[in-house]
Amino acid sequence: MHQLYIQGTENTPEVNFSPESGIFNIVGKSIPEDADAFYKPILEWFDEFAKLKVGAIHMRIELEFFNISSSKRILFLMYKLNDLVERGENVKVTWVYKESDDDMFEVGQDYSFMVSIPFEFSAIRTKAIA
Repeated sequence: MHQLYIQGTENTPEVNFSPESGIFNIVGKSIPEDADAFYKPILEWFDEFAKLKVGAIHMRIELEFFNISSSKRILFLMYKLNDLVERGENVKVTWVYKESDDDMFEVGQDYSFMVSIPFEFSAIRTKAIA
């Protein structure tokens, strides 16, 4: 299966899903005008990927901000990952957030409570302005 790569923009995250390595990254901002249109090909790609014997998956999500409609699509992706966990696949999620951003940390915790996927939380230190 081919790699899924979508270059990030000012309003959409970079998406880089490598089925060969099992490393899936979503990085940046997710505030697209039409979240359905942006996330539809990602979710469809994942559906095709999930039909395979997938092996280990490490989903790394590092979003500095996202809107409500993106939040819903990310939850759909979490449910798809959860389905893989339930069928015995090795899946983990690393939720990366700025150390000073309690809201993003809490959102990651909310997602982790909604699924049975092992979650790791990784705080990035932000430099203090002198």
